[in-house]
Amino acid sequence: METNKQNTAKAEQASYSYTLSNADTRREQAYQARVEAAKFQRKQPYPKQAFNGDEQRYADKIGNFSKALPHNEHGIVDPSAYQTYMHALSTGQPEDFESIPLGGNAKLANPQASYGYDLVGADCHHFAISAPPAFDSAQMAGELVELYWRALTRDVPFAEYDSNSQVVAAAKEMTALTDYRGPKTQGSVTPKELFRAGFAGEQTGPFLSQFMYADIPYGGALTMPQKYRVYTSGSDHMTTYEAWLAVQNGEQPQSSRKVDPTPRYLRTGRDLASLVHSDFCYQAFFTAALILLRLPREALDRANPYLNSSSQSGFVTFGEPHILELVPAACKVGLASAWYQKFQVHRRIRPEAYAGYVHLHKTGQASYPFHEDLLQSRASVEVFKKFGTYLLPQAFPEGSPTHPSYPGGHSCLAGACTTVLKAYFNESYELPSPVQPSKDGLSLEPYEGPALTIGGELNKLASNVAYGRDTAGVHWRSDEVEGLKLGEAAAIRLLQDYSGQFNESFSGFTLTKFDGTTVTI
Repeated sequence: METNKQNTAKAEQASYSYTLSNADTRREQAYQARVEAAKFQRKQPYPKQAFNGDEQRYADKIGNFSKALPHNEHGIVDPSAYQTYMHALSTGQPEDFESIPLGGNAKLANPQASYGYDLVGADCHHFAISAPPAFDSAQMAGELVELYWRALTRDVPFAEYDSNSQVVAAAKEMTALTDYRGPKTQGSVTPKELFRAGFAGEQTGPFLSQFMYADIPYGGALTMPQKYRVYTSGSDHMTTYEAWLAVQNGEQPQSSRKVDPTPRYLRTGRDLASLVHSDFCYQAFFTAALILLRLPREALDRANPYLNSSSQSGFVTFGEPHILELVPAACKVGLASAWYQKFQVHRRIRPEAYAGYVHLHKTGQASYPFHEDLLQSRASVEVFKKFGTYLLPQAFPEGSPTHPSYPGGHSCLAGACTTVLKAYFNESYELPSPVQPSKDGLSLEPYEGPALTIGGELNKLASNVAYGRDTAGVHWRSDEVEGLKLGEAAAIRLLQDYSGQFNESFSGFTLTKFDGTTVTI
């Protein structure tokens, strides 16, 4: 007669044998899941890349990014340095990048990232965006006019946009531009639409998203108010030619940032620029995820398989760890897609460099083919009256980062992170107790007006993060338009890899794209 000990041993042996057999099956299934995902991505056609032709059109490379390389007294890049830079980009060899000559201490920002691979989602070379505006185009001129006005109005509280004279003047001039592509009402730019993207829900309520004002629930034992150390009013940089040229050469900036000692809720363009200067890359969207996860269950997307389960709740899948893991994952694929376009396709000039050529042109030191919309703009005159040059005043002492302008890195990660948040949450859910900042940014006040939804406020958050970089002076409007779309496309391909890998009965991710169309993945 067998003892209990013998029975237990036999049961354990049977279980062990089953586990080994099941492990072989599981290993094969896991392998096939990865193979099928890779096959799906491989089947997608590679798009044709579009170019604006500036790099071929101008032998002195005035239409292209060259910051940190050596330049002459007119800010024209050293030809041999640019050639070495292009050689490294053409070969992709690490030793060739080490041979690129620099003009100062600043280093190029990670050009080799444009060659990397990802094991989830599409390859970063698998996307294309529209060609950026050409150097001499009306669109390019209009975008710098807008940036001049953004710089001039950095210290105007968002709450005063309807009545501020400079904001009204900006809206009037941008309405008259030949090719301005921001949002309009019946052909006119209004103060309400100024510096916005035009997405659904984005123009409803306060200028900044509720996700930039709500307290952050950082775990169960800590809640953080969103008061930030912002830059002081009037602290603009690179407004002298000497300072401008030094920064183009990669030298240390001649001024330093000045920080308000009093933390504040964001209430001006300068405040917003301060945030998108010092944030870690996906900070705003990780914050939004933490806020969204503390809302009632109705805030989750209706396709969440655990929303109506009587016996289970989501956690590792369709729960907090899953959602919080996807935000940085989306950020990574969005940035990788941006870096390929920046370094290997477009190499677009930064606004600060373009404005430097405007200064040389308008002061008679050089001649460049600018559109008349720019040369005759009131914005350029107002900048000259205030600063004595036609340079674009920068919110950051060092100006732009040392990577090309197109598309915006912040905009690509914003588009990607926003897309995965839309996939996991109910876009039509109305946010409770909305607020807006006081004019001094020291407190929050109740907002009374049309309802603010998750979808609309996520669109607004994406716009705030992307266009906040324009307000700082480091990006163009078209950088953000195309960057947001590129990040969205990269995130959709990421979700495609994930969508078929769940054990749960799941109908797919459904979300509304920035253009208003609905997709199910």
